Amino acid sequence: MEFFALNGAQVSRIGLGTWALGGSEWGTVSDQDAIDTCLAVFEHGVNLIDTAPIYGRGRAEELIGEAMQKHGDREKFYIATKAGLEWNEKGVFANSSPDRLRREFDDSLRRLNTDYVDLYQIHWPDTTLPVERAAEVLLDLYEQKKIRAIGVSNFSAADMAAFRRAAPLHSNQPPYNIFERAIDDEVLPYCREHSIAVLTYSSLCRSLLGGRLSRDTQFGEGDIRGVDPKFQPPRFGQYLDAVAQLDAFARGNYGKSVLDLAIRWVLDRPGVSAALWGAKRPDQLGAVKEIFGWRLDDSAMREIDRIVRESVTDPVGPEYLTPDIRI
Repeated sequence: MEFFALNGAQVSRIGLGTWALGGSEWGTVSDQDAIDTCLAVFEHGVNLIDTAPIYGRGRAEELIGEAMQKHGDREKFYIATKAGLEWNEKGVFANSSPDRLRREFDDSLRRLNTDYVDLYQIHWPDTTLPVERAAEVLLDLYEQKKIRAIGVSNFSAADMAAFRRAAPLHSNQPPYNIFERAIDDEVLPYCREHSIAVLTYSSLCRSLLGGRLSRDTQFGEGDIRGVDPKFQPPRFGQYLDAVAQLDAFARGNYGKSVLDLAIRWVLDRPGVSAALWGAKRPDQLGAVKEIFGWRLDDSAMREIDRIVRESVTDPVGPEYLTPDIRI
């Protein structure tokens, strides 16, 4: 395992993303599988577990709390959770009002059954409020030692600059993978310049880069990929063609799978600290061992770029994930 320093803590460069463990947008997951997966991370050198209240409407946090209780050593876990999204029958909305953030933090502590959070992140910028308002709340929690690091997620360079006027900023968590690279333009350079750690989510592009999907794959009711434009024809076929070529390249040059290649690609990008990917069962963490001990050089990066450019002629980003604006 490779590690990076985040405000003094040693954190694994691979993290378990727990959106799927919430059991509401990625198909059902048994409680036992979820808990066992959270405990299995240590077998692979992973200590970073990333979650959020929105994942299963609090269920993912509860299951992580149960796993930590079963394990018995809270300090072994590096828990990153979030705040700033609310949901109701009308949809999901960004809400970083100070009262809501403080209430969310208390709710997360209760669900996680802990008295501190290692990394607390604003999930999405709330465009109805100055960014500094949210920063002030996290600064207060940090000064009280209730959180050990301050983070954001899905923030632009301008958002981060505004946030840093009111509080220190230790990390940003954006989407980033072989197919979705918007942060290359401004976010990654800004984070490198200001020593802000970058924890990438959707490192496998919602499982697209896992190498197991085909044109006949059907997604169950409620599965978020059912509304993701990447998974709709004709785009889906373009992305699958790219995945097949990337898999052939990985196997021919490294003896690795496209999944291994996708995660190594993220970790080898300048400025990236860690890559998050989801798992529903302990056996899905087995690929971790394949990620380390090799690297992608410049010629490999160019070949990957060529494959994507020539295969995906109608690319689309993850914009559909953006929450609605609170009215």
